[in-house]
Amino acid sequence: MNPWVIKFQQELAHLYEAREAKNIAYWALQTICQCETTDILLGRCDHLNESQEERMTDFLRRLSQGEPLQYILGETSFFGLSFLVNKKVLIPRPETEELVSWIGEDYQGKSVRFIDIGTGSGCIAITLKHLHPQMSALAMDISEEALSVAQENANRLSAEVTFLHDNILAPKSECGALDFIVSNPPYITHKEKPQMRKNVLDHEPHLALFVADDKPLLFYEAIADFGQKQLKNGGGLYFEINEQFGKETKEMLERKGYEEVTIRKDMQGKERMVRCRKKR
Repeated sequence: MNPWVIKFQQELAHLYEAREAKNIAYWALQTICQCETTDILLGRCDHLNESQEERMTDFLRRLSQGEPLQYILGETSFFGLSFLVNKKVLIPRPETEELVSWIGEDYQGKSVRFIDIGTGSGCIAITLKHLHPQMSALAMDISEEALSVAQENANRLSAEVTFLHDNILAPKSECGALDFIVSNPPYITHKEKPQMRKNVLDHEPHLALFVADDKPLLFYEAIADFGQKQLKNGGGLYFEINEQFGKETKEMLERKGYEEVTIRKDMQGKERMVRCRKKR
Protein backbone atom coordinates (compact mmCIF):
# COMPACT_ATOMS: atom_id res chain seq x y z
CA MET A 1 0.00 0.00 0.00
CA ASN A 2 1.13 3.56 -0.71
CA PRO A 3 3.04 4.89 2.34
CA TRP A 4 0.99 8.09 2.35
CA VAL A 5 -2.25 6.12 2.48
CA ILE A 6 -0.96 4.24 5.53
CA LYS A 7 0.12 7.51 7.15
CA PHE A 8 -3.26 9.14 6.52
CA GLN A 9 -5.09 6.16 8.01
CA GLN A 10 -2.91 6.23 11.11
CA GLU A 11 -2.96 9.97 11.77
CA LEU A 12 -6.63 10.52 10.91
CA ALA A 13 -7.96 7.54 12.86
CA HIS A 14 -9.46 9.90 15.46
CA LEU A 15 -11.63 11.50 12.78
CA TYR A 16 -12.23 8.99 10.00
CA GLU A 17 -12.71 5.28 9.52
CA ALA A 18 -9.86 3.55 7.68
CA ARG A 19 -11.71 3.36 4.35
CA GLU A 20 -12.65 7.03 4.41
CA ALA A 21 -9.10 8.04 5.38
CA LYS A 22 -7.84 5.94 2.47
CA ASN A 23 -10.21 7.70 0.06
CA ILE A 24 -9.05 11.09 1.36
CA ALA A 25 -5.40 10.08 0.88
CA TYR A 26 -6.14 9.00 -2.69
CA TRP A 27 -7.90 12.29 -3.37
CA ALA A 28 -4.95 14.26 -1.99
CA LEU A 29 -2.41 12.23 -3.99
CA GLN A 30 -4.41 12.58 -7.20
CA THR A 31 -4.59 16.34 -6.72
CA ILE A 32 -0.96 16.92 -5.76
CA CYS A 33 0.64 14.40 -8.12
CA GLN A 34 -1.84 14.85 -10.98
CA CYS A 35 -2.22 11.08 -11.14
CA GLU A 36 -4.98 8.49 -11.41
CA THR A 37 -6.09 5.78 -9.00
CA THR A 38 -4.31 3.21 -11.17
CA ASP A 39 -1.02 5.07 -10.74
CA ILE A 40 -1.37 4.90 -6.97
CA LEU A 41 -2.24 1.19 -7.03
CA LEU A 42 0.78 0.46 -9.25
CA GLY A 43 3.13 2.28 -6.87
CA ARG A 44 3.89 5.19 -9.20
CA CYS A 45 3.08 7.68 -6.43
CA ASP A 46 5.08 5.99 -3.65
CA HIS A 47 7.99 8.43 -3.95
CA LEU A 48 7.16 12.13 -4.13
CA ASN A 49 9.45 15.06 -4.81
CA GLU A 50 10.19 17.62 -2.10
CA SER A 51 7.43 20.01 -3.09
CA GLN A 52 4.84 17.22 -3.21
CA GLU A 53 6.02 15.92 0.16
CA GLU A 54 5.58 19.37 1.69
CA ARG A 55 2.06 19.74 0.30
CA MET A 56 1.01 16.28 1.49
CA THR A 57 2.40 17.04 4.94
CA ASP A 58 0.48 20.32 5.07
CA PHE A 59 -2.70 18.58 3.89
CA LEU A 60 -2.34 15.97 6.62
CA ARG A 61 -1.71 18.60 9.30
CA ARG A 62 -4.85 20.53 8.38
CA LEU A 63 -6.91 17.36 8.01
CA SER A 64 -5.82 16.13 11.45
CA GLN A 65 -7.17 19.40 12.88
CA GLY A 66 -10.56 18.59 11.38
CA GLU A 67 -10.49 20.85 8.32
CA PRO A 68 -12.42 19.16 5.47
CA LEU A 69 -10.34 18.19 2.46
CA GLN A 70 -12.73 20.06 0.15
CA TYR A 71 -11.90 23.34 1.87
CA ILE A 72 -8.19 22.59 1.74
CA LEU A 73 -8.42 21.89 -1.99
CA GLY A 74 -10.84 24.78 -2.50
CA GLU A 75 -13.14 22.68 -4.64
CA THR A 76 -15.32 19.59 -4.71
CA SER A 77 -17.24 17.47 -7.18
CA PHE A 78 -21.02 17.60 -7.51
CA PHE A 79 -22.80 15.69 -10.27
CA GLY A 80 -19.42 15.30 -11.96
CA LEU A 81 -18.90 19.07 -12.05
CA SER A 82 -16.17 20.95 -10.18
CA PHE A 83 -17.42 23.54 -7.69
CA LEU A 84 -15.35 26.05 -5.76
CA VAL A 85 -16.01 25.89 -2.01
CA ASN A 86 -14.76 27.72 1.06
CA LYS A 87 -15.85 28.16 4.67
CA LYS A 88 -18.64 30.53 3.63
CA VAL A 89 -20.58 27.71 1.92
CA LEU A 90 -21.58 24.17 2.79
CA ILE A 91 -19.81 21.30 1.09
CA PRO A 92 -22.34 19.71 -1.32
CA ARG A 93 -23.51 16.25 -0.25
CA PRO A 94 -24.49 13.14 -2.26
CA GLU A 95 -28.07 13.37 -0.92
CA THR A 96 -28.41 16.72 -2.65
CA GLU A 97 -27.40 15.09 -5.92
CA GLU A 98 -30.37 12.77 -5.43
CA LEU A 99 -32.66 15.79 -5.03
CA VAL A 100 -31.32 17.28 -8.27
CA SER A 101 -31.89 13.95 -10.03
CA TRP A 102 -35.50 13.86 -8.84
CA ILE A 103 -36.15 17.32 -10.25
CA GLY A 104 -34.46 16.35 -13.51
CA GLU A 105 -36.77 13.35 -13.83
CA ASP A 106 -39.82 15.58 -13.41
CA TYR A 107 -38.79 18.39 -15.75
CA GLN A 108 -36.65 16.68 -18.39
CA GLY A 109 -36.83 18.66 -21.63
CA LYS A 110 -39.22 21.27 -20.21
CA SER A 111 -38.66 25.02 -20.42
CA VAL A 112 -39.39 25.95 -16.83
CA ARG A 113 -38.48 28.75 -14.46
CA PHE A 114 -37.28 28.00 -10.92
CA ILE A 115 -35.54 29.39 -7.86
CA ASP A 116 -33.05 27.71 -5.52
CA ILE A 117 -33.45 29.20 -2.02
CA GLY A 118 -30.38 29.17 0.22
CA THR A 119 -28.16 28.41 -2.75
CA GLY A 120 -24.78 28.43 -0.96
CA SER A 121 -22.16 27.35 -3.50
CA GLY A 122 -24.87 27.39 -6.17
CA CYS A 123 -24.54 23.66 -6.75
CA ILE A 124 -28.28 22.96 -7.15
CA ALA A 125 -29.21 25.87 -9.42
CA ILE A 126 -26.03 25.71 -11.50
CA THR A 127 -26.20 21.93 -11.98
CA LEU A 128 -29.85 22.07 -13.03
CA LYS A 129 -29.07 24.85 -15.51
CA HIS A 130 -25.99 23.01 -16.78
CA LEU A 131 -27.88 19.75 -17.31
CA HIS A 132 -31.08 21.39 -18.56
CA PRO A 133 -30.09 24.54 -20.50
CA GLN A 134 -33.70 25.25 -21.41
CA MET A 135 -34.49 26.02 -17.76
CA SER A 136 -34.48 29.58 -16.43
CA ALA A 137 -32.65 29.67 -13.10
CA LEU A 138 -32.74 32.03 -10.12
CA ALA A 139 -30.93 31.51 -6.83
CA MET A 140 -31.26 33.29 -3.47
CA ASP A 141 -29.08 33.52 -0.38
CA ILE A 142 -28.83 35.77 2.66
CA SER A 143 -25.01 35.57 2.59
CA GLU A 144 -23.21 37.91 0.20
CA GLU A 145 -20.05 35.82 0.64
CA ALA A 146 -21.91 32.70 -0.44
CA LEU A 147 -23.40 34.49 -3.44
CA SER A 148 -19.91 35.56 -4.49
CA VAL A 149 -18.79 31.90 -4.51
CA ALA A 150 -21.95 30.86 -6.37
CA GLN A 151 -21.47 33.54 -9.01
CA GLU A 152 -17.89 32.42 -9.58
CA ASN A 153 -19.06 28.82 -9.96
CA ALA A 154 -21.71 29.90 -12.46
CA ASN A 155 -19.08 31.78 -14.46
CA ARG A 156 -16.69 28.81 -14.42
CA LEU A 157 -19.41 26.44 -15.64
CA SER A 158 -20.95 28.92 -18.09
CA ALA A 159 -24.33 28.59 -16.40
CA GLU A 160 -26.65 31.58 -16.67
CA VAL A 161 -28.19 32.01 -13.22
CA THR A 162 -29.71 35.15 -11.74
CA PHE A 163 -28.57 35.57 -8.11
CA LEU A 164 -30.65 37.40 -5.50
CA HIS A 165 -29.40 38.69 -2.15
CA ASP A 166 -32.40 38.24 0.11
CA ASN A 167 -33.62 36.73 3.39
CA ILE A 168 -36.36 34.14 2.88
CA LEU A 169 -37.62 34.84 6.42
CA ALA A 170 -38.46 38.39 5.29
CA PRO A 171 -38.25 38.26 1.48
CA LYS A 172 -38.33 41.40 -0.62
CA SER A 173 -37.80 39.69 -3.99
CA GLU A 174 -40.73 39.29 -6.36
CA CYS A 175 -39.95 36.32 -8.60
CA GLY A 176 -43.42 35.51 -9.91
CA ALA A 177 -44.62 32.74 -12.21
CA LEU A 178 -42.23 30.06 -10.98
CA ASP A 179 -42.66 26.46 -12.12
CA PHE A 180 -40.84 25.09 -9.08
CA ILE A 181 -38.88 26.01 -5.98
CA VAL A 182 -36.03 23.93 -4.59
CA SER A 183 -34.25 24.36 -1.27
CA ASN A 184 -31.81 22.67 1.07
CA PRO A 185 -32.31 25.07 4.00
CA PRO A 186 -30.86 24.95 7.52
CA TYR A 187 -32.53 22.03 9.29
CA ILE A 188 -30.20 20.69 11.99
CA THR A 189 -31.39 21.48 15.51
CA HIS A 190 -28.86 22.61 18.11
CA LYS A 191 -29.60 19.56 20.25
CA GLU A 192 -28.19 17.40 17.43
CA LYS A 193 -24.73 18.97 17.70
CA PRO A 194 -23.29 16.20 19.93
CA GLN A 195 -23.96 13.66 17.17
CA MET A 196 -22.21 15.73 14.49
CA ARG A 197 -18.70 15.23 13.22
CA LYS A 198 -16.15 17.69 14.55
CA ASN A 199 -14.93 18.57 11.05
CA VAL A 200 -18.45 19.70 10.09
CA LEU A 201 -19.24 21.43 13.37
CA ASP A 202 -15.95 23.34 13.56
CA HIS A 203 -15.55 24.33 9.92
CA GLU A 204 -18.80 24.53 7.94
CA PRO A 205 -20.98 27.68 8.22
CA HIS A 206 -23.48 27.44 11.09
CA LEU A 207 -25.73 29.95 9.31
CA ALA A 208 -26.42 27.28 6.68
CA LEU A 209 -26.67 24.37 9.12
CA PHE A 210 -28.66 25.16 12.23
CA VAL A 211 -32.18 26.06 13.24
CA ALA A 212 -33.64 26.62 16.71
CA ASP A 213 -34.73 23.52 18.61
CA ASP A 214 -38.24 24.90 19.08
CA LYS A 215 -38.66 25.87 15.40
CA PRO A 216 -37.24 22.98 13.33
CA LEU A 217 -39.46 23.81 10.33
CA LEU A 218 -38.86 27.57 10.39
CA PHE A 219 -37.36 27.80 6.91
CA TYR A 220 -39.70 25.23 5.37
CA GLU A 221 -42.71 27.21 6.56
CA ALA A 222 -41.27 30.45 5.19
CA ILE A 223 -40.49 28.88 1.82
CA ALA A 224 -43.94 27.27 1.67
CA ASP A 225 -45.52 30.71 2.25
CA PHE A 226 -43.24 32.21 -0.40
CA GLY A 227 -44.31 29.45 -2.79
CA GLN A 228 -47.99 30.23 -2.35
CA LYS A 229 -47.26 33.74 -3.67
CA GLN A 230 -44.67 32.97 -6.35
CA LEU A 231 -45.48 29.52 -7.74
CA LYS A 232 -47.81 28.90 -10.64
CA ASN A 233 -50.86 26.80 -9.80
CA GLY A 234 -49.60 23.21 -9.90
CA GLY A 235 -46.03 24.39 -9.38
CA GLY A 236 -43.60 22.12 -7.57
CA LEU A 237 -41.84 22.53 -4.23
CA TYR A 238 -38.76 20.37 -3.51
CA PHE A 239 -36.95 20.16 -0.18
CA GLU A 240 -34.06 18.32 1.36
CA ILE A 241 -35.20 17.62 4.92
CA ASN A 242 -34.12 16.47 8.35
CA GLU A 243 -34.94 12.76 8.48
CA GLN A 244 -36.43 13.24 11.96
CA PHE A 245 -39.15 15.60 10.72
CA GLY A 246 -40.55 13.97 7.59
CA LYS A 247 -44.05 13.47 9.04
CA GLU A 248 -44.14 16.99 10.50
CA THR A 249 -42.96 18.52 7.22
CA LYS A 250 -45.64 16.67 5.26
CA GLU A 251 -48.38 17.76 7.65
CA MET A 252 -47.19 21.38 7.57
CA LEU A 253 -47.22 21.48 3.76
CA GLU A 254 -50.72 20.03 3.64
CA ARG A 255 -51.93 22.63 6.14
CA LYS A 256 -50.51 25.36 3.94
CA GLY A 257 -52.49 24.17 0.94
CA TYR A 258 -50.06 21.92 -0.91
CA GLU A 259 -51.08 18.57 -2.37
CA GLU A 260 -49.43 15.38 -3.65
CA VAL A 261 -46.91 15.59 -0.80
CA THR A 262 -44.37 12.81 -1.35
CA ILE A 263 -41.47 11.87 0.90
CA ARG A 264 -38.56 10.07 -0.76
CA LYS A 265 -35.78 8.14 0.96
CA ASP A 266 -32.13 8.64 0.05
CA MET A 267 -29.64 5.91 -0.85
CA GLN A 268 -29.17 5.23 2.87
CA GLY A 269 -32.87 4.57 3.35
CA LYS A 270 -33.43 7.82 5.27
CA GLU A 271 -36.37 10.15 4.62
CA ARG A 272 -34.44 13.08 3.17
CA MET A 273 -36.49 14.62 0.34
CA VAL A 274 -39.99 16.00 -0.10
CA ARG A 275 -41.92 17.00 -3.21
CA CYS A 276 -45.34 18.62 -3.33
CA ARG A 277 -47.53 20.74 -5.62
CA LYS A 278 -49.36 24.02 -5.17
CA LYS A 279 -53.04 23.33 -5.73
CA ARG A 280 -54.22 23.98 -9.26
